[in-house]
Amino acid sequence: MSQQIQARLPERTLDRRELCRLVDELAANPAEWQEKVDFPEDGGRHYASLYRDAYVDIWLLCWRPEDDTGWHDHDISSGAVHVVQGALLECNPRIGGQHLETVVTEGQSFHFGPDHIHRLNGAVDNSVSIHAYSPPLWRLGQYSIEDTGVMRRVSVSYADELRPMDEAVA
Repeated sequence: MSQQIQARLPERTLDRRELCRLVDELAANPAEWQEKVDFPEDGGRHYASLYRDAYVDIWLLCWRPEDDTGWHDHDISSGAVHVVQGALLECNPRIGGQHLETVVTEGQSFHFGPDHIHRLNGAVDNSVSIHAYSPPLWRLGQYSIEDTGVMRRVSVSYADELRPMDEAVA
């Protein structure tokens, strides 16, 4: 499977539009990822690496409505997400105002640059998405937003599972 993915990738950092085309192509080829879909009985978001090299990082994520990344960025990486099953809720922060919420449904994708801050959760049970990042993820920023509107950032490893930093503040 990794060789199939590698064969379609240039040996350079991809921009967010190229990443979007990549996740769209992968979504159209379930033989490359379907075997990694899982919803463990003990709950929690399931994620599996599909591919990683010096230029790109690709993940499959399986979601339930209670699975929430919390506010985060992708440090220096651009990214793209394609929903292959169900729906995701993407939320973008607005300090001092209502956060922008977008439901991304099966068959839809979106992309973003390194300046993008958001949080994701499964909008419906058993949602599945494919995520690609370039350059590959090494660090991410996790955020909390206090009731006063103050935002704080903590740097975390890409290997750490993202969760809300402050459950009381949405």
